[in-house]
Amino acid sequence: MADSSMDIVSNYDKQEIANAVNAAAKEVANRYDFKNVGAKVELSGESISMQANSEERCLAVLDVVQTWLVKRKVSLKHLDVPEAGPRLSGKEYKLDVPLKQGISQENAKKINKLIRDEGPKGVKSQIQGDELRVSSKSRDDLQAVQRMLSGADLDVALQYTNYR
Repeated sequence: MADSSMDIVSNYDKQEIANAVNAAAKEVANRYDFKNVGAKVELSGESISMQANSEERCLAVLDVVQTWLVKRKVSLKHLDVPEAGPRLSGKEYKLDVPLKQGISQENAKKINKLIRDEGPKGVKSQIQGDELRVSSKSRDDLQAVQRMLSGADLDVALQYTNYR
């Protein structure tokens, strides 16, 4: 019997993120505590841009965006929130949050080591660019790897594709 395999990737649904950002923009436009503070949020390419007239308001807009992303079932691990926080640009505070996609080399090595150390014995994994290919004789072993990685505290949101 041929080996079963699956790919471990870290991708986001652009449409779901666009829907969440649009819903957050409507909420920011209508909420009383955001009136007259110049609060805005928009999706620009591969990042979410927020602005307001104070640092606290800018972080509050970020909180609204995160709430809507969770409601749309998009992992917050796809957001790369800068540690410096909002930056002052003229009279406005701006915050650009890039979206992360793909598994970095260091995270791929960490996942690979986790599968080797704690996974079932007959499971092989290899790094292929920004994803991992996991193969095994048994599909049950692949499902055990999925459960193990779902329970692990990793820096990336994982999806399992190409399950054969």
